[in-house]
Amino acid sequence: MDFNDLPRLVYLVLLLAVVGGYFLIESRGQIGRRAQQAAIWGLIFLGAVAAAGLWGDVRRAALPGEALVRGDALEVRAAADGHYYLTAEVNGAKVLFVVDTGASDIVLTLRDAGRAGLDPEGLAYFGTAMTANGRVATAPVTLDRFAVGGVEERGVPAVVNGGDLDTSLLGMSWLGRHEATFSRDRLVIRR
Repeated sequence: MDFNDLPRLVYLVLLLAVVGGYFLIESRGQIGRRAQQAAIWGLIFLGAVAAAGLWGDVRRAALPGEALVRGDALEVRAAADGHYYLTAEVNGAKVLFVVDTGASDIVLTLRDAGRAGLDPEGLAYFGTAMTANGRVATAPVTLDRFAVGGVEERGVPAVVNGGDLDTSLLGMSWLGRHEATFSRDRLVIRR
């Protein structure tokens, strides 16, 4: 707490004393009933504050990476962690991607590759990539179908990461074919 917060604190304490004093004087003889009503209103207030504070997280959990389609553009809001997440259909399977301008390619995790109908065990991991966790083996693949925001592409090149990767990456091989504009809390991709 800094010096500028002290007057606010004094104001809030005085306001609480005035409002609380009014209710104490007004409710003489009905203290139990007034306390019960105050507790109910306090819980309603706390519930509203919690719902307002968690609304973004609830929305992202319910619709993670859903892009808003506006004409020829996709609009993606930044997540609480500052990253941009986008859900794409890969060979018919919904896959959550993190938009990564530092990744050269579309990179699938082993799990997402399996969900998309690829056989991660049978792939040839002869490529390599340098990541924040060091060098990892990669296997080049071609995605039969890749759809984002209602626009479908066929025969899209990608790689499967043979290492430990939590979320698939939407890299520059796809982003570079579109006009991407980043702002503080929004990514707009024009096709």
